[in-house]
Amino acid sequence: MAKIQNKEKIKVVFFLIHESVWKYEELYKLMDEDSRFEAIVIVCPYITYGDETMLSELRRTYDSFKAKGYNVIKSLNENSGEWLDVKNDIKPDIVFFTNPHNLTKEEYFITNFLDTLTCYVPYGFKNSYLYEAHFDQLMQNFTWKFFLETNIHKKLSLQYARNKSVNTLVTGYPGMDKFLRRDYKPTDVWKINDRKLKRIIWAPHHTLPGRGATLDYSTFLSYFDFMLEIAVKYQDMIQIAFKPHPILRANLNLDEFWGKEKTDNYYNTWAELPNGQVHEGGYIDLFLTSDGMIHDSSSFVIEYLYTNNPVMFLLNNDSILDKFNELGKMALSKLYIGRNKEEIELFVNDVILNENDVRQTERIEFFNKVVKPPNNVTASENIYNFLVSEIFNNQYSKNN
Repeated sequence: MAKIQNKEKIKVVFFLIHESVWKYEELYKLMDEDSRFEAIVIVCPYITYGDETMLSELRRTYDSFKAKGYNVIKSLNENSGEWLDVKNDIKPDIVFFTNPHNLTKEEYFITNFLDTLTCYVPYGFKNSYLYEAHFDQLMQNFTWKFFLETNIHKKLSLQYARNKSVNTLVTGYPGMDKFLRRDYKPTDVWKINDRKLKRIIWAPHHTLPGRGATLDYSTFLSYFDFMLEIAVKYQDMIQIAFKPHPILRANLNLDEFWGKEKTDNYYNTWAELPNGQVHEGGYIDLFLTSDGMIHDSSSFVIEYLYTNNPVMFLLNNDSILDKFNELGKMALSKLYIGRNKEEIELFVNDVILNENDVRQTERIEFFNKVVKPPNNVTASENIYNFLVSEIFNNQYSKNN
């Protein structure tokens, strides 16, 4: 810390692999507007599924962030084939990571930045029972500051982290800060502008059977046809945004499942439906302009609570409930649970179309008591204020 405190400008690098897991927008903006910081987004390669997927994701994410006006650098020079040496070419003072897993090249791992001030925010609200994965990987133990979502996460970190949570700070979850900003006006990303049609998000997870996933949340193979049927059956009353997990497509492309042709055809079917669409990438505006959600994604169990809208969590079997941690179980008890097609259609009819949302009050109370960031500011402001205090010796009130 001492070696950067007297610098005229603090260089902050944000490592990013998938656009959909970018949770630092508000924090980036705070730093970008502060002349004491230089904020840079580095798009890193996703190497799990081969060069074709890697290049496609790298280009798509870079182009999207460039179009949005970010100070963004692509880690691969496609002309020379050389990879960016961030440590020596950029020389960051602070590095923010977006993913704790080894999904990219080793030079972009935290182990290459042990002599740098590093920070980590989970890319989704951590609700599962994978305590070691969430709190005791190299990322969580080695990072200088691990910013936590809630006091429940602090308790779990104390219990499961080898470093006994010495590097953690409860700030709230920055990925959802736009929901807390009264001045934010979301872009309407829906195909049909007519608000008489209820807007439903269907967000299936990527953990298909047989993929070796510990968290076998996915119900996609049970409902992929049925959700299309619902869209067609209620086409005069609803529109549906198909919002798949970013890895679902890569899994479906495998020959053991559908293969690329069938997968592309399915995604195209949603894109071509008069009242349907495919939504990949960021989802804040999608959430903010929706009326309800049906999903089986663990992070969305908490994240969609920011909308106050009704939400159904799909179960492929009741044992899934045991795979959530304390926070996840608390949140699920406030949601509608879907175990079959009949319950899904009832949710669409009764809760969404007839607006009979009998669980809204308890969801809001749970959010305000457990999920809302501390200090009456956003999570990004909590993180920014902490860094400013540490670097520039300003005052910062910590309730941790």
